[in-house]
Amino acid sequence: MITRRALLLGGLGAAGAAVATGGTAYALVENEVLPGKVPLDRALGRCGRVPAPPAASAAVERMTWRSARRRADVTATVVPPRGRSLRGLPVVVALHGSGGSGASAVRGLALDRYLPDAVARGGVPPFALVAVDGGPDSYWHPRANGDDPLGMIIDELLPRLRERGAQTDRIGAIGWSMGGFGALVLTRRLGAARMAAVVASSPALFASYGDARAANARAFDGAADFRRHDVFAALDALRGVPLRVDCGTSDPFAAMARRFRDRVRPEGAMAGGCHDDAFWRRRLPAQLAFLGHHLDAR
Repeated sequence: MITRRALLLGGLGAAGAAVATGGTAYALVENEVLPGKVPLDRALGRCGRVPAPPAASAAVERMTWRSARRRADVTATVVPPRGRSLRGLPVVVALHGSGGSGASAVRGLALDRYLPDAVARGGVPPFALVAVDGGPDSYWHPRANGDDPLGMIIDELLPRLRERGAQTDRIGAIGWSMGGFGALVLTRRLGAARMAAVVASSPALFASYGDARAANARAFDGAADFRRHDVFAALDALRGVPLRVDCGTSDPFAAMARRFRDRVRPEGAMAGGCHDDAFWRRRLPAQLAFLGHHLDAR
């Protein structure tokens, strides 16, 4: 008899066939001896549903300028706590994932709901989230074509926020996927003197340039570019900065996240979930609390 489960998993290729035809093969995929665990977990519903956002909300502000560093128009979406302006607030720069933008990160992760809720109901010291456009595949580092999203943050975004009264002497950062990698690159650049706390959620980390190129051919300009920005090659630059790293156990970057966590021993956890908004939203309350309390203690 062909079960619904077998039909569902039939679309997973060899892994699906293994599950449909034998418990031993299923166990091999489940224990990552055979490939296919990520699509298997998604097909079996292990990723979970995207949680509804909190009821709290805040009005967002937008800043747009022609970026000399990025050679493009850039928009920063500012999310303050409800009823607050930027003046006097510390700042957390939010770095979006591949294919995204600052606005899409705010929208997809409901940052304009989770932050005001964390401050109003969660006892988190107030701060502003600022989600800025880094380019769809820049991987948040200077590129051969002249696009420099990292320089844009340091030389353009932070001075603009300071002009509006925000506290930018020490900042926080949070990023998802490509943005998680970017948050670590930004930390490496600024160091403990300027980084109060950093969250990397499902960071897009690679063991080699070949792995990076296979996942996204636009992530790096070549092997030398990969080596220059390999966070594993400069872990000492992260020393002294409070770090939190979360990743789903069904995430394709889970193995590299475990490797990073073993080396750096950050806060956060490997937990059930995938590389998606469902996992990222579930982790947000704890991540925002981590950032807020470290910014408040600076």
